[in-house]
Amino acid sequence: MSDDGTDPYVRVRGASEHNLRDVDVDLPRNAFVAFTGVSGSGKSSLAFGTLYAEAQRRYFESVAPYARRLLQQVGAPHVQEITGLPPAVALQQRRGAPSSRSTVGTITTLSNLLRMLYSRAGDYPDGADHLAAEAFSPNTAAGACPRCGGLGVEHDVAEDLLVPDPSLSIRDGAIAAWPGAWQGANLRSIVTGLGIDVDRPWQRLAKKDRDWLLFTDEQPSVLIKPERDRIDHGYYGKFWSARKHVMHVLSDSQSERMRERALRFVRDSTCTVCHGSGLKPESLAVTFAGRSIAEVNALPFAEVVALLRPVAEAGPDDGDGGGSTEAAVRICADLVARLEVLLDLGLGYLSLGRGSTTLSPGEAQRLRIATQLRSGLFGVVYVLDEPSAGLHPADAEPLLDVLDRLKAAGNTLFVVEHDLDVVRRADWVVDIGPGAGEAGGRVLYSGPVAGLEPVDGSVTGDYLFDRVAPLEHEPRAPHGWLHLRGVTRHNLDDVSVDVPLGVLTAVTGVSGSGKSTLVTQVLAELVRDRLGLAPEDPDEAALEIDVDDAAGLEAFDRLVRVDQRPIGRTPRSNLATYTGLFDAVRKVFAGTDEARRRGYSAGRFSFNVAEGRCETCQGEGFVSVELMFLPGTYAPCPTCHGARYDAATLEVTYRDRNVAQVLALSVDEAAEFLADVPAASRSLETLREVGLGYLRLGQPATELSGGEAQRIKLATELQRARRGHALYLLDEPTAGLHPADTALLVRQLHRLVDAGNTVVLVEHDLDTIATADWVIDLGPGGGDAGGSVVAAGTPAQVAEAAGSATAPYLAQRLGRRR
Repeated sequence: MSDDGTDPYVRVRGASEHNLRDVDVDLPRNAFVAFTGVSGSGKSSLAFGTLYAEAQRRYFESVAPYARRLLQQVGAPHVQEITGLPPAVALQQRRGAPSSRSTVGTITTLSNLLRMLYSRAGDYPDGADHLAAEAFSPNTAAGACPRCGGLGVEHDVAEDLLVPDPSLSIRDGAIAAWPGAWQGANLRSIVTGLGIDVDRPWQRLAKKDRDWLLFTDEQPSVLIKPERDRIDHGYYGKFWSARKHVMHVLSDSQSERMRERALRFVRDSTCTVCHGSGLKPESLAVTFAGRSIAEVNALPFAEVVALLRPVAEAGPDDGDGGGSTEAAVRICADLVARLEVLLDLGLGYLSLGRGSTTLSPGEAQRLRIATQLRSGLFGVVYVLDEPSAGLHPADAEPLLDVLDRLKAAGNTLFVVEHDLDVVRRADWVVDIGPGAGEAGGRVLYSGPVAGLEPVDGSVTGDYLFDRVAPLEHEPRAPHGWLHLRGVTRHNLDDVSVDVPLGVLTAVTGVSGSGKSTLVTQVLAELVRDRLGLAPEDPDEAALEIDVDDAAGLEAFDRLVRVDQRPIGRTPRSNLATYTGLFDAVRKVFAGTDEARRRGYSAGRFSFNVAEGRCETCQGEGFVSVELMFLPGTYAPCPTCHGARYDAATLEVTYRDRNVAQVLALSVDEAAEFLADVPAASRSLETLREVGLGYLRLGQPATELSGGEAQRIKLATELQRARRGHALYLLDEPTAGLHPADTALLVRQLHRLVDAGNTVVLVEHDLDTIATADWVIDLGPGGGDAGGSVVAAGTPAQVAEAAGSATAPYLAQRLGRRR
């Protein structure tokens, strides 16, 4: 075996990261290699935890001693040897919380080019000074709007929030934003001292008095005379307007509860100076092709290309004024070339100014892939995490073409993938299994795709070669209908839609067609409002839904939104704590003879309580390692080595296991170990039913994929599900799932419907759509080309609909199922 770059294979020997069982495997270079297997089988442990981690370790080893020292804290992958491994680039499904200042333009670096275009080739007003490129960025001091600091949004109080009921008097609490108890009484006394009637209804006070009480910055001191039953001596009290009090709490209070209360009186509004662009007026005054940079940032990519292409193709000015400057031509040509890659990927509906927080994981990953394609790298390994996740079949085809172009440029693709149509396009497949967790971790097959067919024990092979009978399902008849008329939000423009009750409905369509807007925003907020529930997301609540009519909302007595947001953002949150089964585990330990003898309560066995946890890591099991110039990471605690508890707590055992060892059990193992603990076994059984038997009870939230987080939430719901009329809303629940896991999940969703509930899900997986009772297909395209109901009906009816991007793929899948 040679490691001088001439060996055509990457050769792995003795890989034992996570559940991998001393794996030996050879992988071809300059090829498209798909890693397959059920969820939790070990695919990512091999692709990311071993191959990418080792490539990263070698890179760090080649740089400064500082980086090598940090690597000793983070650790190296558990593998004996890897030869022939080129440098690697990872493109993972990031599901964290991106910055509110991050946009499509910053992710793709296209904003840098556009700013340079305006700086060097923009049309400046007469007498205006030339501006550097950074003056066209809202994220710099040179470019940020002076009023909103570059955010494009102003945060301020509003009278209707400060005074929700103007019929009340000040004494009766008209100014809801003011504090209660003694402070509130103090302010009322001050107002009385200022000569304003606190017993007159708010709406009958003079407007100048109302405005002064709510918004003034003045803080006069007023002598408060002694009052019977409240104060026995006089004092000077300082006045606080409602606005001043709210802003003081938000800027200075350490109490999260008080800050949350104060936020109820604040409304976000578009900045009146920059009109939402975040830029200072001087920057907005510069134009190119007749448009400001803010206007170009708001255009869909397809329109930006149309705007810039004439300049890119015109050629430099030859002196007669008919052309453009050389800088304009070169920058426009580069921008057009980069944007055309995004158009090829079906992202022409996005705009450069679109916030990264609004992107789906599939959109974000395609943007990163397109950026890499233009980077000009060759001879590297691209390790991709489910690039097709969250993509409509029509969007997956251009993605595969782009991957082919990356390979043709002299690169190697290692792709963790569940979409069998993508796997069929691979040159080589590495199938890992046969099961998940302890039942996985072995390479069942490594070779050309066709060779997987005769392999025994390969669940992937069973699905890839159609050896699994599809789930037979006769569409149910609806119990009633929810009728929405004239819905307007984002790209939904005056849309009318009918949602059947008591059945499972799949909402389909290409990326950007309006599916998530309809289901997770419009439907969720209308039902939440009907039930009198507080909004989950304050940012969403700030957006008004325009609906002409909504009939049938009274059918629901509960709303359950199951999304892919993390169940926690630090290692302290985990599967056991989120589902509540850890409460039962702690009670079991507190009930042992040894715990009683020591006087340990259930609280002692919580790693969130000081008395029993490891003090070095504060019960997290990990310590944060900050890497200069690189993202921070977590390393096992040097004191408890990840156990989370102090030594005394770990001395208490139940059936020969301490609490840390129980947290280390997989769900499958724990189901057997805790079979006679009813409060725990019910939770564990529902986790197994949604295909999560391989996860460890104490698996940190930071290690869970979005799909795993969503199934944990669903299992938590299933364990307490009761017969009723709940509305369950799910956004791409099968994203990132192997077909075998998808089949498990779909059965559980149908169980919810059988119990009398309504399930509506945004979905791209054709097998799941084929088993729905009803399909609502949006489109026909994405962005401005979407937002309409193209077809609605049973899967068979939608499969025959003209003009539907989903129809031909669904027809093909239904034909295969027959």
